Amino acid sequence: MRDKKTIMHYHIMMLPGALLLFVFSIVPMFGLVMAFQRFVPGKKIWKQNWIGFDNFTFMLQIPDSKQVLFNTLIIASMKIAAGIIVPVTFALLLNEVRLRSFKRLVQTVVYLPHFMSWVILAGILANILSLEGILNQFLALFGVDPIMFLASNTWFRHIVVWSDVWKEFGFGAIVYLAALTGINPSLYEAAEMDGANRLHKLVYITLPGIMPTVVLLTTLSLGNVLNAGFDQIFNLYNPLVYSSGDIIDTYVYRIGIVQMQYGLATAVGLLKSVVAIVLIAISYRLAYRLANYRIF
Repeated sequence: MRDKKTIMHYHIMMLPGALLLFVFSIVPMFGLVMAFQRFVPGKKIWKQNWIGFDNFTFMLQIPDSKQVLFNTLIIASMKIAAGIIVPVTFALLLNEVRLRSFKRLVQTVVYLPHFMSWVILAGILANILSLEGILNQFLALFGVDPIMFLASNTWFRHIVVWSDVWKEFGFGAIVYLAALTGINPSLYEAAEMDGANRLHKLVYITLPGIMPTVVLLTTLSLGNVLNAGFDQIFNLYNPLVYSSGDIIDTYVYRIGIVQMQYGLATAVGLLKSVVAIVLIAISYRLAYRLANYRIF
């Protein structure tokens, strides 16, 4: 009886979260029918004209759709690659620091950007990268003409990727630092007795010790290959960089909210969700095969 009362308390604690999930995640799913309708605002959703897959056909015929898909894939892929390499490298370097006070200071400093919204960070980046910003002032010392970084298709993708890395690499390194603590210290002691230096221990003990975690997180990140970061790009981009920075999420926002093509926007978002579900299923299957990780 005591166990049943405890379980009931847990269910009551979960109830507010379950209600929020139902209201904001389950109920809006009924709006997916707009993807198969010629939706007219002000008209009841069950009285809209049914057009089947015409929105999907039109979506594939729009010239911008291919560029938007390419931008999404290339930005997301660059983020995934950099988001694995940089945190792993940082964790390995920080693990070699022996001064605990300095180590904690560095961890605190690199964690801070994670807790700041992209609204704030985009304003900071806009000031740094503007024509009169600190970066152009620094380049002017070497005779370089001012560069419009946020209005350049050459620079925009790199700014998006590396600003995302700057924001998240410290927080992402927590997992790898935790994995490093799980390595048996006796392995390092045995390696020292055999004459191994710090580089040898890094290559033959540390890296193999965290490799299962690296493989696992890399595999799981494949499910996010269509999520290039709406909040970041929305706060950074402008019409001059649509050809290199416009992604699926921002495209859906523009055609759905700004241009009020609700049916087409819903079709694009639905197609993205279907592909994302397939990628997530594949990523979990690979995670089980490569790292023996499974949820279900």
